Amino acid sequence: MRKELLKSVKRVVIKIGSRVLTDSEGALDTAVIGRICDEIAFLRRQGLEVVVVSSGAIAAGRSLLGLTGKPRTIPHKQAAAAVGQTRLMNVYEKSLAVNNLTVAQVLLTSEDLGSRQRFLNARATLDALLGFGIIPIINENDTVVVDEIKFGDNDNLSALVTNVAEAHLLLILTDIAGFYSADPNTNPDATLIPLVKGITREVERAAGGSGSIVGTGGMATKVAAAKKAGKNGVATIMVSGKQGGIIVAAMQGEEVGTLFLPSGIGINRRKHWIAYTLKPSGKIFVDDGARSALLKKGKSLLPSGVVRVEGKFERGSCIRLCGLDGVEFARGLSDYSSGESIRLAGCKSSEIERILGYHYGDVIIHRDNMVVL
Repeated sequence: MRKELLKSVKRVVIKIGSRVLTDSEGALDTAVIGRICDEIAFLRRQGLEVVVVSSGAIAAGRSLLGLTGKPRTIPHKQAAAAVGQTRLMNVYEKSLAVNNLTVAQVLLTSEDLGSRQRFLNARATLDALLGFGIIPIINENDTVVVDEIKFGDNDNLSALVTNVAEAHLLLILTDIAGFYSADPNTNPDATLIPLVKGITREVERAAGGSGSIVGTGGMATKVAAAKKAGKNGVATIMVSGKQGGIIVAAMQGEEVGTLFLPSGIGINRRKHWIAYTLKPSGKIFVDDGARSALLKKGKSLLPSGVVRVEGKFERGSCIRLCGLDGVEFARGLSDYSSGESIRLAGCKSSEIERILGYHYGDVIIHRDNMVVL
């Protein structure tokens, strides 16, 4: 199965976690980075295009600044990132130069990808870099980012980059061999699961907790990344980045780590952007009839189905759609602001112009701008 799947892969996103890139003291492990770069060079010689999402900047800066633990304040994190990012890129640059490859640094925030125009600009830039045979190395712009515009972790970022780069595979390098039935660090009976056909609630529960002093993500964030990539029709392979030759082995179809298959029918790239890249600004609660029409009949959201509105948002904002039970079941781009939506709640489409004095359209959220989750 793996070899058949990999035959169609021409562009791969490789996400490398902090715990792969650092040694036991939390400093950058240049030997591991050198080995990874050699394997990336092998993939390039095979004709594959490679985009790297790399953690490690804050970890590198932390050791350079003499901090003994993970930075606690935002200024300290940003200072560590500013110092560490140059160190990280320098190591990548030297390691790939040995293989006659050039790197490019790409720093992003969620605001960059939340704007459709900037999202498309990022895609064009990556296409241009790959066209020149350059290895883009992407990281979150930690020197300026704050909680409101954070991706959350580089696992999430890597899933979004598969959409931006229009990649065919996501390869996650972590510090364990793959996805286990339980935490192998605490449960000696945990077994490696080589194939996950669909990410169910049971799989998500088994993924458990979070990171360490050098990373922000845990298994839960990696499974969430695989789920997001899968919604784009992209498979994910998770392997131990500390193991020599693992990248080549994974890309040659060997049964290493865990393969997460895309589940169901993938959504188009624009709807993936709406569902997973944009941050919702508010909530619209709908009645049971509207919920059924949206879920089962593929209809747009009419003002008559709106029960109440929460949050403040502008026209064109991403909105959570919730049933009367409060459970979110879809997201979409609203044709009307929160204030306008409140005034239109429960009315007929034919009454919109009379109520507002103007008319953008007959629906609150059009089906083309909506994603069922």
